[in-house]
Amino acid sequence: MRPLREAPQKALSTELVAGLNTNGAKQMHICTSCRLDSSMRLSCVKLMVSMVLASFQLFAQVQEPQVQTLREEQTMKYPTFYRTAQIDGLSIFYREAGPKDAPTILLLHGLPSSSRMFEPLFTRLSDRYHLVAPDYPGFGHSDWPDPKKFAYTFDHIAEIMNHFTEVLGLSHFTLYMQDYGGPVGFRMILAHTDRVEALIVQDAVAHNTGLGENWKTRRAFWNDRAANESALRTNLLSLATTKARHAGNDPNVERHDPDLWTDEFYFINQPGQAEIQSDLFYDYRTNVDSYPKWQAWMREKQPRLLVIWGKYESSFDPSEPESYRHDVPKAEVHIVDGGHFALDTAADEIAALVQGFVGSSRQGSVARRAG
Repeated sequence: MRPLREAPQKALSTELVAGLNTNGAKQMHICTSCRLDSSMRLSCVKLMVSMVLASFQLFAQVQEPQVQTLREEQTMKYPTFYRTAQIDGLSIFYREAGPKDAPTILLLHGLPSSSRMFEPLFTRLSDRYHLVAPDYPGFGHSDWPDPKKFAYTFDHIAEIMNHFTEVLGLSHFTLYMQDYGGPVGFRMILAHTDRVEALIVQDAVAHNTGLGENWKTRRAFWNDRAANESALRTNLLSLATTKARHAGNDPNVERHDPDLWTDEFYFINQPGQAEIQSDLFYDYRTNVDSYPKWQAWMREKQPRLLVIWGKYESSFDPSEPESYRHDVPKAEVHIVDGGHFALDTAADEIAALVQGFVGSSRQGSVARRAG
């Protein structure tokens, strides 16, 4: 004869199957109301855990297409426009997206990039912000005037960018500065402190300690341009350096799109580009001289400041984010999963940080004006 406890187990098995075909609540009722021995209770728990995990996996698989669809819909509703404006006799190219009555973010790019680097943010933020990203003279689709007739200095570029904001009627905005965007942006701020509502710094330097080991060749170029011109161009404009700006020391290079650095390398090898970039970088020495002024302004004004830094950054020293916090103790500092051009791999995270920061900055700015 079979043991008497076999019958309840068989009955339970039938009830459990029925429960699986209804809902999770009935399963829990069965598991808790029936008298189970230890092995059956363990089996029941394992079964329910498996079902919960499967549900989460299915939810994740469903969510990703929904997120992609949402982005496509908002891109269609607020497409990016590719425009030009005549500024000081030059055609300045810029990208623009989003409702013009929304808070404005002015995005300033780095070397050897252009406004193209901000496309990931345009895709993610154009439904709620007015995004404007220009190309500097000598970069991207803006005019490339002859260096013999045009002064490629950071003072000059900042002046043109200020005139650009005036032509577009941008009276108040959050300033997003990446790399070269730092020295351009800080000059713009000191010229018109009332225009900037908040600052976002992404892998841009405002402290001498932020210039790392690979700046030895570059400092030598500042001291003696003629003797170090060739070495500087190799150090600053080579394919290896162009790639390193994107991938940095990221151990997972396979997640970086090689089109990004090969396109940039093609750009800086166009006729006249070596001279343009050498002239502008020779002027970079004036940024180092200006760092104390920028730091003094931050310490005095205590602006709303968000610092975003790629943990695989290889162009600048990793101490730089905390140097900003030293100047502005309430600064938000975030290390993200990326390199010098952190938007390559951390666009979702950065977009979320920008959204939260600009929203709170805007509320504070409105309150201060009302007061």
